[in-house]
Amino acid sequence: MSKNLINRDISEIQTDNMLAYSFSVICGRAIPDYRDGLKPVQKRILWGMLKDGSLSSKPHKKSAKVVGNIMGR
Repeated sequence: MSKNLINRDISEIQTDNMLAYSFSVICGRAIPDYRDGLKPVQKRILWGMLKDGSLSSKPHKKSAKVVGNIMGR
């Protein structure tokens, strides 16, 4: 047996890895950015609306169409 192996319980490894992953997801997706107060998905929707030309001076568009266009990209 190699001297570099460390015996650890699988549940301990899973707990450590899950905590790191959970923290990364919370920071990346759920917490609004301090600069503009928007979550990443909200920024993506607003940017997509701007690219599609959805302005207040244009005719109404259904939100399902806007979201579908964003998700399709």
